[in-house]
Amino acid sequence: MSSDVSGEMSTSGAAPDPAPAAEPQVAPELRAAVRAYLDHLLVERALAGNTLSSYRRDLGRYQQWLAAAGVGALEAVGTGHVAQFLATLRGGDERHPPLSVSSAARTVSAVRGLHRFAAAEGLTTGDPAHDVHPPTPGKRLPKALSVYEVEQLLAATGSDSDPDPLVLRDRALLEFLYGTGARISEAVGAAVDDLDLADGTDGTADSTVRLSGKGGKTRLVPVGGYACRAVSAYLTRARPALARAGGGHGALFLNARGGALSRQSAWSILRRAAQRAQLDGSVSPHTLRHSFATHLLDGGADVRVVQELLGHASVTTTQVYTLVTVDKLREVYTTTHPRARA
Repeated sequence: MSSDVSGEMSTSGAAPDPAPAAEPQVAPELRAAVRAYLDHLLVERALAGNTLSSYRRDLGRYQQWLAAAGVGALEAVGTGHVAQFLATLRGGDERHPPLSVSSAARTVSAVRGLHRFAAAEGLTTGDPAHDVHPPTPGKRLPKALSVYEVEQLLAATGSDSDPDPLVLRDRALLEFLYGTGARISEAVGAAVDDLDLADGTDGTADSTVRLSGKGGKTRLVPVGGYACRAVSAYLTRARPALARAGGGHGALFLNARGGALSRQSAWSILRRAAQRAQLDGSVSPHTLRHSFATHLLDGGADVRVVQELLGHASVTTTQVYTLVTVDKLREVYTTTHPRARA
């Protein structure tokens, strides 16, 4: 027997595994253009470090693909090249597995940004990526808790009769989020003066709160009976003690030092309650907003009314919640109608 190049004895006549293909050499002109674009994103656009790393990785793959296709400069790139690169992202190649729709969309967005920058800076005479659009991810249905899960979550925060001011605040905050559909930023940004509580706590929705939403737009939203009782208990038996520690801050929800409650602290309050309620999956403040909208629609509310309550500029944004309701209707129909299945 003969020895192979490693000095070990060859035991079969099989040919050795082929060496991996060498990486294609990217032309200096192409590298310089990509580097200039990344510098632009860092200095002028002030992109976050993680985002910049993703762009660098995506454009590195694009450079390698262009080099393998024999393209050495951005000026030589045509629309067909960009479209073929997108097809490779979705189908994979010998070096890379296929990407998901969202990852491919992000990569194509980076490529489009590169060509748009090159055209604007006069590095190229045109933008070959202008008419190549990223793949559209399928609509992701919002995460919504069931009514029972919401009740478990709220119960896990404690009782309205608890003597601990922080327990009363936490209960009021979560009741407020679910009872009004407020964004977390709207809840922690609300002031005491934004509330108009009815004298009472009889379960009616006569109480209202003025919320300041995106773009500085404000809207008036009812505060339901359960949320009204929880907020009233907090205002009378907890907030005065918290406010004394901070010298009288006007925010509705205060932290232990008397300052305005932060978004991060509000998220932590919800996370702890979700853990105590043993709810599976990720529960965020936005989950309560999704649940608010879904439960209204399940109860027969008009989508336009829900749009106003959520503060959506377009009803199209609100209509994604109707998909949740349609899925629920389909499930109920399939499992209960005697002739739903052949």
